[in-house]
This record gives sequence, C-alpha cells and structure tokens, in this order.
Amino acid sequence: METLDKFDLAILNELQADGRLTNAELANRVGLSAAPCWRRVRALEEAGFITGYRAELNRNKIGLGVLAFVRLDAERNSGDALGQMEKAIRQIPEIVSCHYISGSGTFELQVVCPDLAEFSRFAREVLIHLPNVKDLHTSFSLGEVKASSALPLGHLVNQSVGSVNRSKT
Repeated sequence: METLDKFDLAILNELQADGRLTNAELANRVGLSAAPCWRRVRALEEAGFITGYRAELNRNKIGLGVLAFVRLDAERNSGDALGQMEKAIRQIPEIVSCHYISGSGTFELQVVCPDLAEFSRFAREVLIHLPNVKDLHTSFSLGEVKASSALPLGHLVNQSVGSVNRSKT
C-alpha cells in the first residue's frame, strides 16, 4: 500500500489552483519530468483523489445574483422517503449543493437564482413540492466573503492517506 508523497500533494495543490496547466508546466512546478508527472496524475485520477476538472464560473456575471441557503425539513426520515427526496434534488440544476445536516432540519441546500422574484417562484413551485417536504427555512447571502472549491491539504503532509496503486517515479 502506497501513500501520497510530496510530489502527489504538490500535483494536487497545483491542479486545484489551475486545472488548465499543461503537463509540462505542472511537471516543472512540482519538480518532476513530464512522463512521471503524467503517470502520477493518471494514478491520482484512477484512485479517486482527482474526480474531475471544470471551469469555475462567476455566478453574478452569468445572471445568478441570488444565493439562498435553504434548510429543508422532511416529513418522514425513512430510507425510502429520503431516497425519493435525494433523487429529486439531484435533478434540479438550481440546487448547486445539498448536505444532510445535524440539528434542526434534514437537508441544507444552496440554491442560485437570477433574482428574488425568481427564487420566490422557484420555492413555491419547485422546492415545496419536492417529495416528503414538511417545511422550508431560507436565508440569503448578503455578500460573499470566501468561496472556494479548493480543499486544504496541509493535514496530509507526513500522513498516510490511503493507497494509490502505481509504480514509484
């Protein structure tokens, strides 16, 4: 069983900062030659450490000025009822994030809409009609202090984090 080493962590950090790096530029930044860097990236993808690449869009620039946090209370917390709710939530593009939560409520959603009028329509016509919904509680973002999809990796330095099946470079 292999663990992530300093090169793997450097690759993950660099790709989180800029997923469009060429392999040559990535290799240069992490101190490897191109071929071993490419093999490591492929191994990290195959092992599930890297799950995809995408462009990060500015929601305001594309007309999605409202970000709402919606706590959704379920009528019943049985497996079948929650499963139906999860399936429906996954199909709605305006819901950009959904988490099971502790405390009051069942799910916490992040919902984007062009404006408050559109959010109001969406809540009345879509959210409240999700299967098994008992109640909705909404808060709105008044301004973004930090929004990043990059994950911190400092805790992985000098720690074993799981197996990555590949040959050493």
